[in-house]
Amino acid sequence: MIWEKDKGWFTTEPFSEHETFEFPEGIGPMDVVNVEHEEVLLVPRWIKAKRVTFKYGLGDQFIGVLKTLHMLGLDKKEKIDVKGVQVAPRDIVAACLPDPAHLGDKMHGKTCAGTWVRGWKDGKPREVYLYQVADNQDCMEKWGCQAVVVQTAFNPVIAMDLLEHGQWKGAGVLGPEALDPIPFMEKMAEYGFPYRIKEMTKPAVD
Repeated sequence: MIWEKDKGWFTTEPFSEHETFEFPEGIGPMDVVNVEHEEVLLVPRWIKAKRVTFKYGLGDQFIGVLKTLHMLGLDKKEKIDVKGVQVAPRDIVAACLPDPAHLGDKMHGKTCAGTWVRGWKDGKPREVYLYQVADNQDCMEKWGCQAVVVQTAFNPVIAMDLLEHGQWKGAGVLGPEALDPIPFMEKMAEYGFPYRIKEMTKPAVD
């Protein structure tokens, strides 16, 4: 899913628009591709932008596995008959995979979630990457959960904190992009999960 100012929302082929992105804090260059994610549906509703995408660093091997599953029809949720039993193919695949909750101590490295913004500020081009990096070993030691789980879980916890104390208010169905980001970002540090900003604007060439 992609959003553009002149086109609205539209879809592309899975894993399209391959590019290499230099991730911070020692992670280094990673190949990233388009995937469907809710940010593309939410950001343009409240934030002015020309283009919004969402990309993951999945790796060629993992993408190859996903493409193979799709080619074989093993990603379908519609049930089929297997020797008299109705079962969804993707449920079979899920049942064959290890439980993610028990993989944390077997994983090593860091995960990074961030927002890469390019535009203009005060009449000058500016490009920044606002991000949060979690080290899997640290997360396992502090919280007993792997890094991706911790990164996912902190967001609703902080949101509930802000709602409870009246720092976030609203009515109806609102995405986080509709609310003031500053209190949330300040809470990240309080929870021991700080964000960072990397200035990526290239210097002007004379």
